[in-house]
Amino acid sequence: MFERPQSGERAVLVHVNFSTFVDAEEIQEFRELAISAGVTPVGEVSCVRKKADPRYLIGEGKVQEIQAQLREHEADLVLVNHELTPAQERNLEKFLQCQVLDRSGLILDIFAQRASSHEGRLQVELAQLQHLSTRLVRGWTHLERQKGGIGLRGPGETQLETDRRLIGQRIKQLNKRLQKVRNSRAQGRKSRKKADIPTVSLVGYTNAGKSTLFNTLTQSTVYAADQLFATLDPTLRRVELNNHQPMILADTVGFIKQLPHDLVEAFRSTLEETREAGLLLHVVDASHANANDNIAQVNKVLKEIGADAVPQIEVYNKIDLMEGRTPRIDRGADGRPRRVWLSAAKGEGIELLYDALNEYFDQYTVRQRLRIPVTDGRLRAQLYEMGTVIEEMTNEQGDLLVDLLLTRKELAQIMAMEGVAQEPAFEKQAINYCG
Repeated sequence: MFERPQSGERAVLVHVNFSTFVDAEEIQEFRELAISAGVTPVGEVSCVRKKADPRYLIGEGKVQEIQAQLREHEADLVLVNHELTPAQERNLEKFLQCQVLDRSGLILDIFAQRASSHEGRLQVELAQLQHLSTRLVRGWTHLERQKGGIGLRGPGETQLETDRRLIGQRIKQLNKRLQKVRNSRAQGRKSRKKADIPTVSLVGYTNAGKSTLFNTLTQSTVYAADQLFATLDPTLRRVELNNHQPMILADTVGFIKQLPHDLVEAFRSTLEETREAGLLLHVVDASHANANDNIAQVNKVLKEIGADAVPQIEVYNKIDLMEGRTPRIDRGADGRPRRVWLSAAKGEGIELLYDALNEYFDQYTVRQRLRIPVTDGRLRAQLYEMGTVIEEMTNEQGDLLVDLLLTRKELAQIMAMEGVAQEPAFEKQAINYCG
């Protein structure tokens, strides 16, 4: 039995397709995944099969072809663009005498490299251990076989049993820690709801430009790069819309085809920000050849985490890479914004996205008229400082009538001020301030 290497930088990529053709876009995406993991692809083997071989997933002839490429390119790693059963992974490693990773294992490796926050590292470790628990093939080679104690016969607890027990204990510890994180996030969401501040969550296929759009909208410097899974840890920022409506914008992890179930489960607390959001901005790489397929994959994951009922506005990004595309808003049959076409990198069409958000969140704002005696400039100055005044006029008695556009939360605060009350005799939208 060979010992697994600690790392592998030169890899042979294996593409397996069970349809009638090999998808070039899917192959390119797998190459980008490998490069994102820090691997140098030096060879590729592709095959089309009607059904999976129970022993190797692929035929023995293709396994020998992989072995030849490993020798030719002096590679020490094989990456398979498909899910492998534990037995298939073990059989391939035994035949090829090198480490073999399937698609899930590769994605988990990328997440392990990118996680920077304490929560992110806990989530990735949990996903890795859950994945590893089904693949205990001398995975922890530093553990020695334990012997029975005095008066006991036999070899005692085997290495495999020890591995399973230790992994099980670690998984329990991680779940306890992550539960505290979930409780903390739930408390934060509760506070935002109490303050009547909606949350907008950015979702989309990986490398669609979510972080770039997030930075443009919030004037932040979240890491953004032209690579798959550039950022993992969720970031929340407060944004003020043109109608004076505050909102919390959340940048979340990107999705991808065949996203490992263990990873979805481990990132449950992070993805809850998406499920509990008031609106999803579904960011789409409009220049991608398989944009519609990517949209379907994202919606599939949203359904899996219970966020499929959250309203969406699709944001078609990267129009600067498309000839003849200009920023615009597409509306549905009800007249509401459904799609916004823009370029986050160039800043083109961002104002249209603000318009769509303002229109959507009109339900959180109210237009109200306040009557202020001319002699009381204190409240008038305060309202102007808040930025809520949209028009000012004077009535026949010489009092100021100030039209306001503000949130229901701000209106409640003004109504709580001493001397402020509604006046039934006045117009329906009037509040009387008795200074």
